[in-house]
Amino acid sequence: MFQLKQKPDDYINVTIELDDVDITSAETKATYDEIKKYVAEHNAGMKVSNLYISQVKRKYGIEDGKNYNLPKNEDSRQPQCPEDKERAIVEALEHFKMIQQE
Repeated sequence: MFQLKQKPDDYINVTIELDDVDITSAETKATYDEIKKYVAEHNAGMKVSNLYISQVKRKYGIEDGKNYNLPKNEDSRQPQCPEDKERAIVEALEHFKMIQQE
């Protein structure tokens, strides 16, 4: 059996360039509250609902886990996210690196 013996004062210096490292999925997730706060701060206090955030996330293919904001049946009416609020939510999703726009 080979045993490496090092003195406690031996060190190895390692440099990692984070620009070259892919971000993890945990780093690209923002909570609904974080998205709401970002939208309000960058859009003159605009308020967006969880329903609107969920609709925009679904539109861009972001999995949302079990979705409680789906219509109960096919002919039920559900308010759709207005364009100005959708743009604000998309901006927040881009900020949190949840989507990338070309």
